[in-house]
Amino acid sequence: MKNMSKIMKLGLAALLMAMLFASCVPQKKMLYLKEAQMAAENQSINYVNERSVDYKLQPGDNLYIRYINIVDERAAASLNGNYATQTLSGDASIYLQSYTLDEEGYIELPLMGKMKLMNMTVDEAKTVLQTELNKYINQTTIIVKLSNFNLTVLGEVNKPGMYKVYQSQINLFEAISMAGNMTNFAKNNEVKIVRQTDNGSEILTVDMGSADILSSPYYYLKPNDIVYVEPLKIKQWGFTSFPYSTVLSVISLSFTAVMLYFSLKKQQ
Repeated sequence: MKNMSKIMKLGLAALLMAMLFASCVPQKKMLYLKEAQMAAENQSINYVNERSVDYKLQPGDNLYIRYINIVDERAAASLNGNYATQTLSGDASIYLQSYTLDEEGYIELPLMGKMKLMNMTVDEAKTVLQTELNKYINQTTIIVKLSNFNLTVLGEVNKPGMYKVYQSQINLFEAISMAGNMTNFAKNNEVKIVRQTDNGSEILTVDMGSADILSSPYYYLKPNDIVYVEPLKIKQWGFTSFPYSTVLSVISLSFTAVMLYFSLKKQQ
């Protein structure tokens, strides 16, 4: 009986130790903007971050270009290709109504011919096209928008994948929200952003657990950015919540086996 009592005590001690060192994810690792949350409720903290629209057009980008002429609607319709008759919608419609920069950064437009727009911002491209258009048609306004703002979110998010963004800019929190938010195992203090540059790609690291992200130059994403949320190391062997029922079942089964063993041994 003394041996059995010792075994039960050891089992209880093991259970307590397991509960103490259980690999649960601490709540603080799942919080965003921790500094801002710690501020007093009656205080306001300002984080300056001017929106930057400095994305440079690259080969493969699609530009939505439309002409508006309030004097001669027929001329505008001919330049636009009479897209109003198109029955397509969604991505196919956007693709057909866009002009793609070729490998050398040119697009080819009615009247104006081939125009090089590579390494220009959308606003710069609009100015160049409007200036050139004015040589051929008066009182015609040109509308230029980037139609292929693709964004990829991977790693510890609930809905990883590639997303199309139909707006001029999007920030990190909006991107994570599109991907269904981070999982419980997300390492939110080391989120990677893979961004295309003139010399290739660069990897940027941001801390979404810090309120300083609001004033970071990487808070706003650019077309074709890849956001990768790394997993916590604890994911290799951890649990989002401690499996008490499983542990108790194993301990209960072990006690039953030990008691049966001593019972059979006593009968011998």
